[in-house]
Amino acid sequence: EKPSIIRKSRNSVAVLDGTESAEQMIALGEDIFRYFGLGCRNVSKLFVPKGYNFDAFFNGIFPYQDIIKYERYANNYDYNKAVFLMSNFKLLDNEFLTIKEDSSYASPISSVFYEFYEDLESLKTRLKADHGQIQCIVSKGIIEKSVPFGKTQSPELWDYADNVDTIAFLKNI
Repeated sequence: EKPSIIRKSRNSVAVLDGTESAEQMIALGEDIFRYFGLGCRNVSKLFVPKGYNFDAFFNGIFPYQDIIKYERYANNYDYNKAVFLMSNFKLLDNEFLTIKEDSSYASPISSVFYEFYEDLESLKTRLKADHGQIQCIVSKGIIEKSVPFGKTQSPELWDYADNVDTIAFLKNI
């Protein structure tokens, strides 16, 4: 058997507590929309406290509204919105992004899933248990080893994909 590094499908999440600044929300937009949301480091899921008001989130991502002018993105938006609506899913929509309550980490292009949490400690436990499905966790520091808003696509040199130390792997071949 030959040694190999096989990448798995992972997604990135953001944990919000409702006290994020406008600048942090704008930076979260970068984490969602850079590369049209196609990368494993793009945020595809939000964890928000029960009763969270999405106004600040929608205000923060508004500067990215021109993404809908890209035909392929717009086609994905139209398709996914139609599928969600025909399935009678409740959606929040700002005409260039749909957000849907869903337990999955992977959301389709032009959509972000969200889930409410009741207490941060239980959420931390869940995120640790699901670490194999998560590439990055974005927060304002409320989650240990989280990435700051706007930085998911700017990993440090030692932030190895899937947490596999590529240099150590190559040294041991």
